[in-house]
Amino acid sequence: MRRREFVRLFGSATVAFRAVAAQGAEQPKRVGLLTNLAEDDPETRSRLDAFLAALRQLGWRDGNNLNIDYRWGVGDSDNHRKNAAELVALRPDVIVAHGSTIMGPLQRATKTIPIVFVSVSDPVAGGFASSLARPGGNSTGFTTFEYGQSAKWLEVLKEIVPDLKWVAVIRDPEQVSGGGQLGALQAAASFLKVELNPIGTRDMSEIDRSVAGFAERPKGGLIVTTAAWAQIHRDELVGLAARHRLPAMYPYRIFVRAGGLSCYTPDIIDQYRRAATYVDRILKGENPGEMAIQAPTKFELVLNLKTAKALGIAVPPSVLSRADEVVE
Repeated sequence: MRRREFVRLFGSATVAFRAVAAQGAEQPKRVGLLTNLAEDDPETRSRLDAFLAALRQLGWRDGNNLNIDYRWGVGDSDNHRKNAAELVALRPDVIVAHGSTIMGPLQRATKTIPIVFVSVSDPVAGGFASSLARPGGNSTGFTTFEYGQSAKWLEVLKEIVPDLKWVAVIRDPEQVSGGGQLGALQAAASFLKVELNPIGTRDMSEIDRSVAGFAERPKGGLIVTTAAWAQIHRDELVGLAARHRLPAMYPYRIFVRAGGLSCYTPDIIDQYRRAATYVDRILKGENPGEMAIQAPTKFELVLNLKTAKALGIAVPPSVLSRADEVVE
C-alpha cells in the first residue's frame, strides 16, 4: 500500500509539474518595435529581416516564443508620441526604438520598460543615458555617429570633387547632436578651404528655395546631415541635388540607393543584428542600465557611379579603391 500510494502521489506531482511547465512555456515574451520609417519602405524590410534573423539564431521566433508589436513613425512627431504610448500600454518585456526623435517620447512614456535603441547620435547629450559605459536607467543600445564622421563627409566630398569651394549643409536645428556635427564640419571646412552655408530647417519648400539660391554659385556641393526627417524625404533631397547639379554627400546608404552620389555611413543593418543580441540578454534577465552603449564597428563608403556620370564627375581612383559598395 505504501508503495502504491507513493507511486500515485509521485505520478500526480509529475503531472502537475508538467502542467505548470507547459503553462509557463505557453507564455511568449513580448517585444515592441518602433521605427521612424513607413511600413512599406524597402529599408524597413531590410532592417527588420536582419533583426528577425538574428533573433532566430538566438532561439527566438516571432509568433512562437516571442510576440512582436510593430509601430511605424513615418517621421511624424505626433505619431511618435501616439505610438510610444500604445506600445508602453501593451507592457512589453523590451522595446526596440530607432533614432533620437523616437527615444524622446518613448522615455517620457516609461521609465521602467527596458529600451534598446539603434541609430541614436548622442545618447548622453540627448538625456537617454548617464554614460556610454554605464547608461543607468532603462535604456541602452547602439550609437551610429561620432562627430568626427561629419568631418569625413566633407573630406571625402572634397576628394571626389577637388575644386569644391562652397557646400550647403542641410541640418535640423532641433537635433541635439546637430551643433556637434556642424562644429566638426566647420573645423574641416577651414582646413580644406571650403565655405559652408548651413540650411537649418525641416521645411522642404524653404530648403528648395535656399538650395536654388546657393546653386547659382559655381563649384558648389551639398551635405545632408543625420536629421531623422531627411530619411523620410530622401527622394526629394536627392532630386533637389540632381536638379541643381550639386555633388552631394549623405549620412546613410539609403540615400545612395535612391540616386544620391555618395555616403559615408555606419552599417545600420548590422546595428539591427546587434540589437537582437541586446534584446536576448534583457529577455534573459540582464539590466539595460548596466549594458554598455556600443559605437559603430564599421563605417562604409558607398558611391553611385551612375549619378557621378550624370553630374560629369570622374571619381578619382583613390576614392573608388576605398569604396565598400559601388552602385552602377
